[in-house]
Amino acid sequence: AQGEQHQPQLAGLETGRLPAGRTPPAAPWQLSRAGIFPSELSSPDAQSHPRPGQGDGVPRGSPGVSFPRRPRGLGRGSSPVQWRREGAAALPEGSAVHQGALVLPHASLAAAGTYSCHGEDGSLLHTVSLRLGHLPGVPFVSCRASDYENFSCSWTSSLETFLPTRYITTYRKKSLTGEEKRRNKSGHVGPCLQDPSRAGTCTVHRSEFWSSYRLNITEVNPLGSSFRLLDITMQAIIKPDPPEGLVVEPVPLAPRRLYVSWKYPASWPKEPHFQLRFRLQYRPVIHRSWSVVETVNLSEVITDAFAGLEHVVQVSAKDFLDAGNWSEWSAEARATPVRDPATTASEGTTTDASLESLAEEPSQAPNPEPINRSDPLEKMAILVSLGIFAFFILAAVLVITILIWLRVRKHSKDETKPHNFLVAATHLKALPRTQILP
Repeated sequence: AQGEQHQPQLAGLETGRLPAGRTPPAAPWQLSRAGIFPSELSSPDAQSHPRPGQGDGVPRGSPGVSFPRRPRGLGRGSSPVQWRREGAAALPEGSAVHQGALVLPHASLAAAGTYSCHGEDGSLLHTVSLRLGHLPGVPFVSCRASDYENFSCSWTSSLETFLPTRYITTYRKKSLTGEEKRRNKSGHVGPCLQDPSRAGTCTVHRSEFWSSYRLNITEVNPLGSSFRLLDITMQAIIKPDPPEGLVVEPVPLAPRRLYVSWKYPASWPKEPHFQLRFRLQYRPVIHRSWSVVETVNLSEVITDAFAGLEHVVQVSAKDFLDAGNWSEWSAEARATPVRDPATTASEGTTTDASLESLAEEPSQAPNPEPINRSDPLEKMAILVSLGIFAFFILAAVLVITILIWLRVRKHSKDETKPHNFLVAATHLKALPRTQILP
C-alpha cells in the first residue's frame, strides 16, 4: 500500500437471500464494467478468487460505473424476470432489464439498496443488497509529540466513501546507525499502534528525540486504497501538554500584585536536560487585551495588576531550547488583588452618588479609572532608594572635600619652606662679621 493507489473497481459479490426450499444455482453472479450489455456467466473457478471486498455478501461499486446483474442459473434463453427495489415503486432512472440481467448504467449513490428478482409467476428468485461508494481519498495527517519519548499522529479522511474503511499505520526510521542497519535490513519498519478508544490516532513509543521518521497512513476500503507519507522530526513536532495545577492568589498589603504558581504537565518527564519554559498571560476580566510575560520558573509575581479588579490568568509551556511549538493554554484561574486601604475610605464616600448615576444612565462597560494604582510598598521602596542615593552623594562630596583640603594643606607647607630659608639668610647677612666667624 506504500507505492500504489488502486483504481476504482467493483468489489466481489456473493449470493443474497433465497426463498425457503429453493436450492442455490451453481453459477455465481457476474459483476462487470462492460457497459449496459450483460456478459457471459463466470465459470465456477472464478468463485475461488474473490475480488477486493468480497466476503460479507454485499456487492459494492463506484458511483458512475455501469454493471449488469443476472440471477444465478438464469441464462440468455430463460423466461422473462422482473426486478424490484425494496421500498421504492420503481427502479432507478435509466435502469433496464436485458436478457434477465438488471443493468444500472452510471449508477449513483442513490441506487444503493436491496433488489429482488422475481420469476414470470411472481415467485422470488433472489435478493441482493447493493452498496455504492468511492475510492478512498488521500487522508489528512498531523503529528505531535507531547514529550521527547513518544509521538502520536491523527488523521481524517479527505473524502466520504460511504463504505467500510480501515487504516494501516506504519513508520520507518529514516537515519539508521551501522548497528541498526545490520540488525534491521528492512529499515526498521514498525507499526504505529492505533488506540481503539481514540479513533483516528496512533502512537509510536520509545522514539528518539534527535531522529527523523517517515509515517505511512493508508486508508483502505473494498474499492481500493490511498495513502499519505509524512516525514517528521521530533524537534519540529514537540508540543507539550498545558501546565497543570495553576493557582492565582492575591498578595497581602500589595494592591497591584498577584502570586501565580503551576506545575509541569504530568506527561512531560522531569529530566534535567529536557526542561520547559513558560509563558504567562493575564488581564482584568473587563478588559480584552492580554499582558504576557515569560519565565523559566514555576511561579511568577504579577506586579501591574489592577487593585480590586478580578483578573484571569493562563499559562502555556514550550521546550526550554525553543524546539517545537508552545502548548495550548491551560485552564483559566482567577483572583482579585487586595484593595488599597488608602483609597477605600475615599471611594466609600462616592458610592451612593455613583450608584445613583449608574441607575439613571447605565454604562455599557465598567470604568476602571477611579481605582488608585498606588502601592505602599512601592512608595517605601522609592523612599529607601532616594535615601541611599542621597547618602552616597553626601559621602562623595565629603571625600572630595577632604582630598581638596589635604592638597591645599600640602601646597601651603611647600611654600613656607623657601620663605623661612630667606629670612634666615637675611638675618645672617645682617650680623657683624665677628659674630659670624668663630
